[in-house]
Amino acid sequence: MPTTKAEGSWNELKGKLKQAYADLTDDDLLYEEGQADEMWGKIQQKIGKSKDEIKKFIDKV
Repeated sequence: MPTTKAEGSWNELKGKLKQAYADLTDDDLLYEEGQADEMWGKIQQKIGKSKDEIKKFIDKV
């Protein structure tokens, strides 16, 4: 998991990301061990923000 805050509440964060960025789907936010980079790439492509910008958003939630 990319941030410690995300570790404990990933389902809640997924919901907030989907509310903020309607283009994201459950498939885009599917986290599987070893596939975190693929997930980050999908999110970046869909919302047009950098990984750092996304992490900052998550840290605020």
